[in-house]
Amino acid sequence: MDGPELITVGQLARRVGLTAKALRHYDRVGLLAPALVDPATGYRFYGPEQVAHARLVQLLRSVDVPLEQIRECLAMPDDEAGIRLVLVKHRRRLQARLDRLRGEVHRTDHLIEDGIEAPMADTEAKEAKNGKGGMEDRDAERRLAIELFNGVWRLLEKEDRTVEEDDDMVHMAHASRHHWGRVGVPANLSRGEWQCSRVYAVLGRAEPALHHARRGLEICRAHEIGDWDLAFAYESLARASAVAGEKEQARAWTEQALAAAEDIVQDEDRELVLTDLETIPAQPRFW
Repeated sequence: MDGPELITVGQLARRVGLTAKALRHYDRVGLLAPALVDPATGYRFYGPEQVAHARLVQLLRSVDVPLEQIRECLAMPDDEAGIRLVLVKHRRRLQARLDRLRGEVHRTDHLIEDGIEAPMADTEAKEAKNGKGGMEDRDAERRLAIELFNGVWRLLEKEDRTVEEDDDMVHMAHASRHHWGRVGVPANLSRGEWQCSRVYAVLGRAEPALHHARRGLEICRAHEIGDWDLAFAYESLARASAVAGEKEQARAWTEQALAAAEDIVQDEDRELVLTDLETIPAQPRFW
């Protein structure tokens, strides 16, 4: 075979940590085409300059960057700022995915605690039965608090919110917390403060994020609330501190959250806290 510098698909796979099967797939989709394909055998051969490209593909796929975004990076392999921007956008997608999962967990918690009859019931029929309407009915107010809480999650889950949706998210989080303050138990109040803090952290607004995170922790301590509520109260303070650029404080709160997570009874709840802690940005510029 002419050109001793050419590398076989197996050799390239071993050098960069990809499988030969993956390299063949990337060839088929036009992501990383070989320098030469033997017309007689169909064997693929790569040039030495393609090793760096293959390593970049392996690195980006290791954090689940979509192929189209990897294609963008391969078009600018020496542009670190451009690749960083792709990664920042990808991080936002991952955060939205995590928020989506967390929202589903919280909605499931509401169904476990409140049962499925209330959300399945016809609202007008229930109001007629009670002879009441609007906010005079505590059940109706509780349903509204839940609806607003879940509505915030749906907005947090969106990868590309509008400015108007950001505003809605803030107002809905506060409205949910207000109604929980009228009909909820202390754990609902702490979770409401946590959600307000998360919304402001996502929007990069450090001062209100810190304020609501502190309130959430104060409620947990005042009412001796532990388990994952306490761990998440510490998590919100760590995240808000990171957004504020307070790295040492963020690290200290993270350690508190990790310590509290050890006392969480359910393994799934503990894993959710630990996964969430991993998404706290090391530096506020990621937000």
